[in-house]
Amino acid sequence: QVYVQESGGGLVQIGGSLRLSCVASGDMSGIMTMAWYRQTPGKQREWVAAQTNGGTINYAESVKGRFTFSRDTAKNAAYLQMNSLRLEDTAIYYCLSTAQPLGASYWHDYWGQGTQVTVSS
Repeated sequence: QVYVQESGGGLVQIGGSLRLSCVASGDMSGIMTMAWYRQTPGKQREWVAAQTNGGTINYAESVKGRFTFSRDTAKNAAYLQMNSLRLEDTAIYYCLSTAQPLGASYWHDYWGQGTQVTVSS
């Protein structure tokens, strides 16, 4: 079993910063992709940022220049530094890890439970 756990959400004022953390753990051979998504009530889950196989980090247009994605492969961790936060950044943020279960030949998407980010005026 593979587990994904996010942390670091909270309440912040407009223009403030938060840093989200995500750690994948469990029985896995490797991680191909780690990504951040977010979701607000009544809307589909929205992709925020991702990196696959240590390659280019890609960002949604809405967060470019404000959010920074980073990874620590030794810790199976990913981070999202969020600066200049706006009201519209309020959402539950989810971490996705595409991992290969130990002994398996396939890759599977594992989601965390999410962490709430609330930006207030």
